Amino acid sequence: MKKNIRIGVLGVLVIAGGYFTQYAWRALPIISGFGAKAMCTCVFLNGRTAEDVKQQELGAGLQSLGSFQVNATDSSVIGSVFGLAKRKAIFRRGLGCTLISELPEADVRRQRVALYEYPTADPDTVAWPMGDRLSDSLLPAFDRGAMAQAINFAFSEDDPEQPVNTRAVAVVYRGQLIAERYAPGFDRRSRHAGWSMTKSINSAAIGVLVKQGKLRVQEPASVPEWKQDERHLITLEHLLHASSGLRWEEDYGGPSGATTMLFQKGDMGAYAASRPLEHEPNTVFEYSSGTSNILAWLVRQKVGDADYYQFYYRELLAKIGARSFVLEPDASGTYVGSSYSWATARDWARFGLLYLYDGVVNGEQILPEGWVEYSVTPAPAARRGEYGAQWWLNAGARGKSENRTYPKLPSDSFQAEGFEGQFVFVIPSKHLVVVRLGLSQVGELDMNEFVARVIAALPGN
Repeated sequence: MKKNIRIGVLGVLVIAGGYFTQYAWRALPIISGFGAKAMCTCVFLNGRTAEDVKQQELGAGLQSLGSFQVNATDSSVIGSVFGLAKRKAIFRRGLGCTLISELPEADVRRQRVALYEYPTADPDTVAWPMGDRLSDSLLPAFDRGAMAQAINFAFSEDDPEQPVNTRAVAVVYRGQLIAERYAPGFDRRSRHAGWSMTKSINSAAIGVLVKQGKLRVQEPASVPEWKQDERHLITLEHLLHASSGLRWEEDYGGPSGATTMLFQKGDMGAYAASRPLEHEPNTVFEYSSGTSNILAWLVRQKVGDADYYQFYYRELLAKIGARSFVLEPDASGTYVGSSYSWATARDWARFGLLYLYDGVVNGEQILPEGWVEYSVTPAPAARRGEYGAQWWLNAGARGKSENRTYPKLPSDSFQAEGFEGQFVFVIPSKHLVVVRLGLSQVGELDMNEFVARVIAALPGN
């Protein structure tokens, strides 16, 4: 009997050890890849010190197990965990950082990229919103004391064990920047990660192509591999609505479709497109960074490589006065439309203004007429109606107040949201855009309360 017990225990230990080894084999590259990419961008794009990044971005949870070597000679970072699972990220001017995955580093560095060059002008001499010159005489009336208290709320830290780590706040009311604040170490020129707010940027780029007559959302997505099977029924609209039916796991707690794509695949769009169909298109809503990267891949195919790296900037970002944006590509050269964009708080606010003003800036209709309304119309498969075309919606299905994600905010509020507490709220009924950027790894800022306090400082509230 004792012998059988020992054999049984040994068997369990062998199975457990095998499972742990397999899990570690899949998880360690995610830790080292995430860290190498984050360290690379923060150091080489944003000019921060490696020690600061290690303490802040990479100091919590499993990320603290990583070790990172910064090489200023070739602008790269190598990450590892106990010397294992080494991953390398490289910095390239105008492209930010790219994690080397599947493709040889030499091939990635040889990619020919024609970057967009902004017109030479000092933003500090150009009036807001196309520039950064502000004037108190243009500010609309609002309660400055109440606004200051609202901003203080966003930066308050009541529980040292649960820090919210707000880094930047910008408030735009009736087109004017009426309030902004930055945490120590950051200022109005600091770029912040958008994470999944990048999805909304990519959706706007698709809107530009729709306006140009180069894409139609109701037509099947032009993915060659889908033409021979049931995936040929997936349309561009299904992808925008996160209702493609493709099998996906949007889980960042360990190995999943999302983490495999972001930290181990060289062509993220192709990887996501290779997933099998699990549901009939337009029947099940499943938030998916995979479908967002398929969209980015489709934009590249439609625009063509010769113009791809200028298109987003020339046709969208430059036209709204946003000069700080950096979109980062995967190893294949396609922008990571699900996750990798960086910009200042003011430029995130400018992007919000584009949607507040129905796609019009300086009298130019940048997005198609009706594109903003289309973007904030609930996806049919989203049962609560909480998602549109790569934007989150507050009101839910048919604007019912009981479905509001943020009960204190108006039903017409909609927002871009990103990992670790990135937000751009657009509230048309209040003529308001609110940006909050931070590093909320443990605690979370109560955005419902914060934005409600901002609204309370406005006239008539």
